[in-house]
Amino acid sequence: MQTLRISTIQADLKWEDSLANLQHFDTFLQSESKEVDLIVLPEMFSTGFTMHPERVAYQAPQTIDWMRSKAQEKQAVVTGSIVIEEGGAYYNRLIWMPPNGQFQYYDKAHLFGLAGEDKPYTAGQSVRIFELKGWKVCPMICYDLRFPVWSRNTQGYDLLLYVASWPVARIEAWKTLLQARAIENQSYVIGVNRVGKDENNYTYSGDSCVVDYAGELIYRATGIEQINTLSLNYDAQQAFRKKLPYLKDQDAFDIKRSLTKA
Repeated sequence: MQTLRISTIQADLKWEDSLANLQHFDTFLQSESKEVDLIVLPEMFSTGFTMHPERVAYQAPQTIDWMRSKAQEKQAVVTGSIVIEEGGAYYNRLIWMPPNGQFQYYDKAHLFGLAGEDKPYTAGQSVRIFELKGWKVCPMICYDLRFPVWSRNTQGYDLLLYVASWPVARIEAWKTLLQARAIENQSYVIGVNRVGKDENNYTYSGDSCVVDYAGELIYRATGIEQINTLSLNYDAQQAFRKKLPYLKDQDAFDIKRSLTKA
């Protein structure tokens, strides 16, 4: 199986201004000349973590067009979450945009009640599994990280992915839980967070991470804007799972959710 080349972009975000944010991400992508398979952006990367979706949802088509253009230009999947309006409801939706432009999505299931996210947004109801070069990828969004049953690896995924706007006040939980999810699921885990301060006076330290299938930290970003590119080794993960086949001993239970395989 092929290795997977990943670029993570940890950035400060302009508040509710898609055009400014997309231009900013352009500068990151222009600086990265390496060939990659997957480019990961933070949660609500085009607007910041706004609780006023009615003010920004109209910007989504522009953002999706930008993602489609960048995926084609880079010949890589581009992913991150944005604010979407559909059928009169608003969603915090992760877009999985491949080079062919035929995107798929995952809607955030666990809405952050402490910030009031559960009031304007509608929760997603299904786990999604995407495929990329033979890898199975399970995407999640921020607060989903605190709920391990939701990410339980019953589908044999190879990469668990979190995009986030996780504030510095609770950053130790972010660091610890990313490693915990890797250990319990014997999976690579990537967490991409933002930096800076938003209009609600929340400060973000980044600490974007890449963790291996044994819970060992491969990479952790500092508290500044940065792009990082690295490779993940599929065969090493499979050998580890074969040597220590913990996943086959999981408890047998179902949760009330629908599972959709893309």
